[in-house]
Amino acid sequence: MKKIAMIALLLVSVVTMAQTKRILSGDFKNLKGITEFNLVFDYTNLKVDKFETEEEFLQDKMKKREEKGTDEEFKRTWFSDREERYEPKFVESFNKRFDGEIKAAKNLTSAKYIVKKKTLWIYPGYNVGVVRQSSKLNAIITITEVGNPDNILLSVGYSKVLGSGAGGFDYNSGYRISEAYAKLAKEFASELKKVNK
Repeated sequence: MKKIAMIALLLVSVVTMAQTKRILSGDFKNLKGITEFNLVFDYTNLKVDKFETEEEFLQDKMKKREEKGTDEEFKRTWFSDREERYEPKFVESFNKRFDGEIKAAKNLTSAKYIVKKKTLWIYPGYNVGVVRQSSKLNAIITITEVGNPDNILLSVGYSKVLGSGAGGFDYNSGYRISEAYAKLAKEFASELKKVNK
């Protein structure tokens, strides 16, 4: 029994150490009382896995799929997953933690504050049945006023946010990555809940 408890403690420690959060400027306290956020997602200059650019990553993956004729489909899905998977997962994960008291959405014109979520790096992970690796992402979340974008209330960097499906049935990279977006939203929302207690 002691061995099981020790192993569980080690696993929790490894997961906790793997993911980090760092305040770049401002403070979560600056967000107290804000009930609406307009969400903006930014993927410019995104790096993927070990590649210097997203384009290099795509060229590598498409070349491997050329013979099967699935190269263009891979590229199309890679980009469409942003609006179809990642962003909805982030929005859903964030909003479900507040029961309507605080709301975030894309194109929320009534909001006086913007949450810009900039993705810096993605590791898609993999799942080949017997061996799997969770996806990871690095991102910066910055909150500004709509009418005064230079006034940064908070900028926080997150690194190595893990994403994986329940029970290890995450064979699709888009699904794994979307789970990392959900986890990121959960982490951000939990800090916001603390200052609004």
